[in-house]
Amino acid sequence: MTTPIAISCGDPNGIGPEITVSAWKLMRQELNFVLYTSFDYMKQRFPEVPMMKIDNPKNARDVMQNGLPIFDIPFLTPYRPNEFNVDFSSETIRSIEMATRSCINGETKALCTNPISKNILTEKQNFKHTGHTDFLRYLTKSDNAVMMLASDKLRVIPVTIHVSLVDATKLLSKQLIENTIEIVHDSLIKLFDIPAPRIAVSGLNPHAGESGMFGLEELDIIVPSIQALQRRGIDVTGPFSADSLFHEQARKNYDVVVCMYHDQALIPIKTISFDDAVNITLGLPFVRTSPDHGTAVDIAGKGIASPTSLINSIRMAEQLSGETV
Repeated sequence: MTTPIAISCGDPNGIGPEITVSAWKLMRQELNFVLYTSFDYMKQRFPEVPMMKIDNPKNARDVMQNGLPIFDIPFLTPYRPNEFNVDFSSETIRSIEMATRSCINGETKALCTNPISKNILTEKQNFKHTGHTDFLRYLTKSDNAVMMLASDKLRVIPVTIHVSLVDATKLLSKQLIENTIEIVHDSLIKLFDIPAPRIAVSGLNPHAGESGMFGLEELDIIVPSIQALQRRGIDVTGPFSADSLFHEQARKNYDVVVCMYHDQALIPIKTISFDDAVNITLGLPFVRTSPDHGTAVDIAGKGIASPTSLINSIRMAEQLSGETV
C-alpha cells in the first residue's frame, strides 16, 4: 500500500468539492489521495460520480480507479441543493482536524487543503485563527509555521500574513524575520533539494526606506536581521525595493523572496502564476499544500472551476513528501 495525500473538503459551499472530483476524473491514474468529508453529502452533490467509502486511508490507492476515495465524516447539517449554508462551518473545521490527525498518525503522508471562508468560520464557530497556516500551527503544536507561495517561476514568503497593514508593521520584529528566514532556509534545503539557498528580502517601505527617508523599519529591524543571519552563514541579501524585485531578470538572482506583508508577496506571484501557484506551509511535522485561490462561491456548481491549482498542489505534496505514486 502506498500512503495517500489527505485532502480536506474546505468550505462545502465553495468549489473545493467539485475541483476534487475534477482532479480525480482527470488524474486518477496518477494521483493518490483520500478526501475527508461526508460520503452522503458528496453522493447528493455528484450522483453521477462513482465514490468509494474507505475506513483505512492507506486503501485509497487500491480503489482509486473505481471511485473517488472518501474517508467518511458524516455532516450534522442537511444538504439543501443550490442553497448557501453557513451551518457547514463546523463540517469545514472537522474535516481539517481529521485530515491533520491522519497526517500526524502516519495514515496519510501530506495534507492538501481546499479553500475555506474565514469570515464564516469566525462568525459561526468563533474561529480564533487567521487562516489555515495559523490553525495548523495550533493543531500540530508547532513553534512556527511559515506560508510559502510557489510556482516554477517564483517563490515568495510573507513574514506577516492575514493582518491589516497597520498591524503588520507593528508585528515586524527582528525575531520574527530571523525565525521565518531560518525556517525557509532549512526547508529549501530539505524539501526542495537546494543545497545553498539564495534568499532575497524586500523592504517594508517604498524604495526600501531610502536610507530612512521613508521609514526606519529597514534600518532598525530588517537590516540587523539580515546581518545576524549572514553571520550564521545564510545567503540572505537585501532589503531590496519591492517594486523592482520581481521582474524576470531579477528572479534569476534568488531562490525565494521574503516579503514583509501579505500583498507584497501575493500580488507578484498571482500576477505571474495565477493558475499554477501552490500554497505551502513550512515548519510543520508534515507537508501541507493548498490551491492558491479562494472558495469562489460565486462560480461553485457551475462546472467552470479549474482544478489546475489543486492538481498542482497534490503533485507538490507528492514531490515534497518524498514518495511518488
